[in-house]
Amino acid sequence: VLGTSCLLLCVLVSALETVTSKYGDTIEIPCNNGRVVEAEVTFVKWKYDKDGNILVKHRDQNATVSNDVNYKNRVSIKDFSLVITQVAMADQRTFTCMVVVEEDILEYPVQLAIYKVPSQPQITNLTTVMAIGKPTTLAQCRSEGANPAGNITWFKNKTPLVTDGAAIKITTNVDVDEETGLSTTTSTLEYTAVKGDIDAKFTCQVQHIKSANMDSSPLVFTVNYPTERVNLQVVSQGPFKEGDNVTLKCTADGNPPPSSYNFYINGEEKTVDSSTYTLTSVTRENTGEYKCSLVDNEDIVASVPITVEYLDVVLSSTGKIVKKLGESLEMTVDVKASGAPQTSWKKGNAKLNSLPKFDKLTYSDSGVYECIVSMAGLKKTQTFELVVEGSPVIKNLIKERGEGMTKVLKCAAESFPKPTVQWSVNGSNVESASEHGKVTYSLTIVPNGNLTVSCTVSNVLGSDIKSINVSALVEDVTMDKQDQKDEYSDQTILAVGIVVGLMLAVLAIGLAYWLYMKKFRQGSWKTGEKEDGSAEESKKLEENQSQKADV
Repeated sequence: VLGTSCLLLCVLVSALETVTSKYGDTIEIPCNNGRVVEAEVTFVKWKYDKDGNILVKHRDQNATVSNDVNYKNRVSIKDFSLVITQVAMADQRTFTCMVVVEEDILEYPVQLAIYKVPSQPQITNLTTVMAIGKPTTLAQCRSEGANPAGNITWFKNKTPLVTDGAAIKITTNVDVDEETGLSTTTSTLEYTAVKGDIDAKFTCQVQHIKSANMDSSPLVFTVNYPTERVNLQVVSQGPFKEGDNVTLKCTADGNPPPSSYNFYINGEEKTVDSSTYTLTSVTRENTGEYKCSLVDNEDIVASVPITVEYLDVVLSSTGKIVKKLGESLEMTVDVKASGAPQTSWKKGNAKLNSLPKFDKLTYSDSGVYECIVSMAGLKKTQTFELVVEGSPVIKNLIKERGEGMTKVLKCAAESFPKPTVQWSVNGSNVESASEHGKVTYSLTIVPNGNLTVSCTVSNVLGSDIKSINVSALVEDVTMDKQDQKDEYSDQTILAVGIVVGLMLAVLAIGLAYWLYMKKFRQGSWKTGEKEDGSAEESKKLEENQSQKADV
């Protein structure tokens, strides 16, 4: 009961303030912002809305809680502040703190705002395939249990999508749970795909005033579109030569790609349930243009050229060629190739500068000749063996001084096949050395006297013989050294002997004449003959000596 002096009750209503609480937390709502002086207060009463009493607290007494089912077990008072546990959406209302003092009744209303962060957005695909130019309901994004309701935005490759009424249409719904009062936001995306949407990533994002933005996991859709172009390529690595396998592959730019194609092989259409076709063991006849197309639309076609490289090499003669010494030989090579070949020749390991051509064959021309022709990864080799034959010809027969009283006879001949040798005397250390149709036979003998030795060489084509004089004298051994310098040494010695003999004869005649003239002059002086005659004879004698000296 208030004092009788107060005839008029004044109710002061303070300005409305707001307190925010997280859903499910405990909130403390202050009375007059905590500026209530306990000594002046008779009692404090908390209520909600218009008539919803919650509790009353008299000075120096415990608080009394009402039987309101909404708050009976969830409220308490602390320093005149109302404490509510397990805040729910039903608590989002205005609470009033009524303070009764000695002469006044003061009310302090407080608005309680409840918030709850939405759940992580969940994206659900409503299809897996999009067709170009056709509107398709792609997916739905959902975020639950929020207050206020969350806002959903769609993204394609991190770029936000906005409803344009044509290619993009976004429908958003917000549903409030009757029991909890929390909101669920659902957004549906309808999208018309273009070819550039292949491998595009679609996501949705929920925004809320009390949390950071949250993104869904991405979705990737298959984009179907018709084939506009096909491409034919050669899978096998070229260049191709005869005998190779060549694989062709036909691809289309449509999605899904065709499961079968038409291949045109040498003008013949072949339908295969694959994108590849293999030409096996190709030949030069396989060179040409190849095509592939769609089975249901042959106007969409592609082509590719294939060249099968080939190289044919034919020599005018191959194998073993036998020719006679002095004959001529000219080789020709016929090359047929798909490109420009390069030709080279070798004899054994030696490189030749040109095609072998022989006007007059010698034994040294014998050997194995190799023709190498190459082009674009191809290489062909043709060979022939040239054999030059001839009957034996002894080119030289000489004698040399050996050890002690021995003499070595050497008989050098040319022929092929290699000739056999026969000596007219017996000897030892019979040796032979041959190269390029030249062979030298050596025989060591010990002559007991003057003798003539013959060397006979022969093969299937003929024979030749030559003789040499051999003496047992030391002088003959000395002359042997001259024989090494000239194959006709015996004839040379004979000629020198004749010249020396003539010179000795001239000297002898000159000496005899001189003696005669000397004696004649002495006789004339003694008999008193005239000197004129002697002078004339002396003159004749000088003329004769001059003529002999000229001879």
